[in-house]
Amino acid sequence: MPLIVNEIFNSIQGESLYTGLRCTFIRLTGCNLRCSYCDTKYAYMEGTSLTIAEIMERISDYQCPLVEITGGEPLIQSETPLFIINLIENGYTVLLETNGTIDISHIDERCIKIVDIKCPGSGESGKNILDNLNRLNVKDQVKFVISNHEDYEYAKDIIKQIPVGFLRENILISPVPGKMDFSDLVNRILEDKLMVRFHIQLHKIIWPDINRGV
Repeated sequence: MPLIVNEIFNSIQGESLYTGLRCTFIRLTGCNLRCSYCDTKYAYMEGTSLTIAEIMERISDYQCPLVEITGGEPLIQSETPLFIINLIENGYTVLLETNGTIDISHIDERCIKIVDIKCPGSGESGKNILDNLNRLNVKDQVKFVISNHEDYEYAKDIIKQIPVGFLRENILISPVPGKMDFSDLVNRILEDKLMVRFHIQLHKIIWPDINRGV
């Protein structure tokens, strides 16, 4: 079966531990959530049906070894796990950005999973599958997007549930621009002595007026 693809483009990683590296993005169509701060609403429905072979041919032109599969929510498409395996076996380092509401246990362990735990400000925190925290491996990352102080306290509580062996520097805390003051969030992290990584969306700083394909 084909995948429904919203867009394919080459840019730099604006988030995650790979920030700043050149990366090919494959944005799949469809999402099972409607987060209040979503910046990719155009991916809810828009898309083109492409076979895995067609996608592989398109991304080969970029000659970039780092690939991210994003959305929307990539795991709502049944072919995504097979596509991930295909990419890995063709020599790509694969990042999967997923919203934390779908079981990740069936994803190839060689894939680097960036699992977004939804906070209350998203309007979707009730759909988190917190068992995913026990399915992480040492390469994976957990992300919290913070809209307000309630979100921060929620994230603190969830972080306590992350297994002890998981690298604390792989826990990412990101403010929603215009909703959570950057310095306020950093000060709270410092005051609470949290071992987490504060990060912002680098691509939004480089291309502030472009809403897609960056």
